[in-house]
Amino acid sequence: MTPRVAVLIPCFNEEVAIRQVVDAMRQALPDARIVVYDNNSSDRTIEVARAAGAEVRSVQLQGKGNVVRRQFADIDADVYVMVDGDNTYDASAAPALVEKVLEGHDMVVGLREATGELAYRPGHVWGNRLLTGFLSRLFGRSCRDILSGYRAFSRRFAKSFPAQSTGFEIETELTVHALELRMPVAEIATSYKERPAGSVSKLNTWRDGFRILRTMLRLYAAERPIHFYGALGASFAGLAAVLVSPVLWTYLQTGLVPRFPTLIVAAALSVLAVLSWMVGVVVDAVARSRRELKALAYLRLSSPRD
Repeated sequence: MTPRVAVLIPCFNEEVAIRQVVDAMRQALPDARIVVYDNNSSDRTIEVARAAGAEVRSVQLQGKGNVVRRQFADIDADVYVMVDGDNTYDASAAPALVEKVLEGHDMVVGLREATGELAYRPGHVWGNRLLTGFLSRLFGRSCRDILSGYRAFSRRFAKSFPAQSTGFEIETELTVHALELRMPVAEIATSYKERPAGSVSKLNTWRDGFRILRTMLRLYAAERPIHFYGALGASFAGLAAVLVSPVLWTYLQTGLVPRFPTLIVAAALSVLAVLSWMVGVVVDAVARSRRELKALAYLRLSSPRD
């Protein structure tokens, strides 16, 4: 049976580029269902997408994360290809992404290789490398481009993905979902070009960078609580030891405790250290249960090869 392929294109004010994206995707995947998800565009994105022959749906909640959540909930397919509507990605790589999913990978990432100096905004290359390296170290698996907006997913992935993010940090969450369930993941190099004239990026370098970093730390605290709360507790314990050492030394020398406020602060920090370790143990048990539920949701669905 021929696998059902859906091309999902989240859009916000992309009237300049959306026709080119739809046309290129139709040429690359002629049998695919092409769905444009408009996110409150104030320009003619909807009209242009419909004129290009795409199916158009609207998402009222602002933010790419909200759009991705709606896409995966609405569309039923065997393979999902998600690509931004700004015409920066190479549509000719789509068949290779789909083929990798059909071979058994649950997520295939289009690894961006810039074809021009203006493809990446200033600071984005450095920021992407920093965040990608950070996530690789946190979860112990190598990945080279966690912020790519060009990906293909299996039905198993899409229907078991509990999207929590609302904005551009959704790419980070997609990667973490694959890493924590140890899904088969592949990367395929694809060219990445600058936006067409008249198309404006919706990313804010610093704001979205900090939001992505915050999301990574939140996910790490939730998925690796023993490490996170253990380090937090060790910090409290270390600070308590530094404060109590001179007080203890004075007591051993003179039998007196001259700095009660310092001793009280050290005791409070010691209590916080113990509480942090206890929280880590409890949250770890909850995280294990959550992972088991997500794994069961994932395994309940068939792969494209079945």
